[in-house]
Amino acid sequence: MVEIWGGTAEGFEPVRDAFARNFREYGELGAAFALYVRGRKVVDLWGGDARPEVGGRPAPAVPWTADTAQVLRSVTKGLTATTALLLADRGQLDLDAPVASYWPEFKAAGKDRVPVSWLLSHQAGVPALDVPLRLEDVLTWERAAAAVAAQAPAWEPGTAHGYHPYTFGWLVGEVVRRVSGRTVGQYFAEEIARPLGLDLWIGLPAGAAPRVGRLVDLPAPEAARTGPSGLRLRPKQAVRDAYQDPASLTARAFASVRPGVDLNDPAVQAAEIPGAGGIGTARSLARFYAALVGAADRHGGGAGEVLPALFGPELLARAVGPAVSGPDRVLIVNSTFGLGFFRHGPTSLMASPASFGHPGRGGSLGFADPDLGLGFGYVTNGMQPGVTGDVRSRNLIRAVRGCLGLPA
Repeated sequence: MVEIWGGTAEGFEPVRDAFARNFREYGELGAAFALYVRGRKVVDLWGGDARPEVGGRPAPAVPWTADTAQVLRSVTKGLTATTALLLADRGQLDLDAPVASYWPEFKAAGKDRVPVSWLLSHQAGVPALDVPLRLEDVLTWERAAAAVAAQAPAWEPGTAHGYHPYTFGWLVGEVVRRVSGRTVGQYFAEEIARPLGLDLWIGLPAGAAPRVGRLVDLPAPEAARTGPSGLRLRPKQAVRDAYQDPASLTARAFASVRPGVDLNDPAVQAAEIPGAGGIGTARSLARFYAALVGAADRHGGGAGEVLPALFGPELLARAVGPAVSGPDRVLIVNSTFGLGFFRHGPTSLMASPASFGHPGRGGSLGFADPDLGLGFGYVTNGMQPGVTGDVRSRNLIRAVRGCLGLPA
């Protein structure tokens, strides 16, 4: 039996039970979960093995500790989007201005009229690259940025949307670099992570490397395949076909880097890969999202900490209001995006229709809920199949809703 560490505030004990159940029944290897409610941290849990060996020679367990950090996969996109939104809030970036006004090279191949907001809402039409990036390109920012700038769009920008699995990070990150004079990782560290005291990074500092858990690919556990979960566990045939057809836009988008980079590689972790390579702790992810909604001062939380809102309410409303909704040309299901954030929906389940955030392929999830006053952070090293939903995070969400007196 896996020992669960950390604690919960009074009334949130069922969340601990749900977290432990993920280890018993849903194949969890190592994970952490934290929750803020109206500025008050009410859950901070961790457990399992931080560096498991699967399919190889057994190795001594490395227990997950209070300070273990984990690669976040696409959860990183929420961090990256926030850097651009913070520049907009400060009057340094116009979300409605053409990207090319900040980044002239981007106007290539008919993209001269694409506004910055379309990068954030996956409308730019460049989710895939005709020539996939190699590892050396990913590790050299200028090469990756030049490749996405030169790419012709797969559809007329602004007429449709489709998830940009990798290219999102370089598209938004290069705009941040052109406007601020700092890389997206530097800007996030100096303007967001440091003021809030977050262990969240886009580009891991050398001294933090020993804290990072190891990602392991796992099949979906039997309980997830057969039990009630609130998620579609068997994708539609059209979705399966799209992922399996190497010529499809779906397969090409997820293969924008080929061969795929090893996110356990220290060189990759140190690089700035703002679409998929962020690293952090669950408690910092939860605190980050709590700050996005301004925490206790916006909700009359009383005993909670008053976290400074990262930007004003008007920009927040625009950022999280649905910018696009409907058929997604890459995910082959309906999806809803704000400016850089998934919205709660059938393909990305969060706490309520007001929720916004970002899942990571394999399981991790961060989101905020302004109506409920939540900042939610879940990280895992057991990478189960799935891009936008996971039964383990859904189990935690059900428990949280129950503790708040809402239907699970």
